[in-house]
Amino acid sequence: MKSSGVELARADYHDLDSMAAAMSGAAAAFIVGVLGPEYAETDRALVAVAREVGVRRIVKLSAIGTGEPGLGRVGTWHIPGEEAARASGLEWTVLRPSSFASNTLSWADAIRSGQPVPNLTGTGSQGVIDPRDIAAVAVEALTTTGHTGHVYTLTGPELLTTADQAAALATVLGHPLEVVDVPEDIAREHMIAAGMSPEFVEGALAGQAYVRAGGNTIRTDDVRQILGRPPRTYAEWAADHAAAFTPTSADQSIR
Repeated sequence: MKSSGVELARADYHDLDSMAAAMSGAAAAFIVGVLGPEYAETDRALVAVAREVGVRRIVKLSAIGTGEPGLGRVGTWHIPGEEAARASGLEWTVLRPSSFASNTLSWADAIRSGQPVPNLTGTGSQGVIDPRDIAAVAVEALTTTGHTGHVYTLTGPELLTTADQAAALATVLGHPLEVVDVPEDIAREHMIAAGMSPEFVEGALAGQAYVRAGGNTIRTDDVRQILGRPPRTYAEWAADHAAAFTPTSADQSIR
């Protein structure tokens, strides 16, 4: 299927033949697996299929802190994919972004209903990055030379706590936002109730604890060096996505 000059292909990560058909004819591939311990083989399979169908360059989306012992099990989830990329014989680049600005979309329902912003990371700060900057770096790595064999740690321009992000959103929305710390046992209960596997939950909570302890207070210049411009701020992202946090008529009728 083609739309606006772009050829669209559907595939299922668990159906390697469909993945091969989707990648066939591509010169480069952006490898985005499914995060979690139960999907360790997904990235390996994606890399293997890319090589088999003739893809010459791959860009693997990983995560900041991958391989760091202090991060615990969540720090190992991208290792199989990174190792597969390095061993593939293809031109490879690994992107390790910090916390996505879009992660705060998980606060949208609470904010629209007048509830406080949940905080699992205490006063720990992170180099929150706009996903659009990650995408722009990926495009550069996929389409230009000079990135083979590089591991880029992608962060925004500021180190921000949950309270900092809530304050930026409050400025955009024009009203104050309360922030409430969520105990780990309560967070665990909610995640299990949402259908997440116990191993995923424990890994995710270990990641939050790592941030709370200051382990992710990392800011790099990689985005500026690759794109030739500074990364976007969280405030810019918030301004562009304010509608997601603004009550709708349906929200108002529920109250």
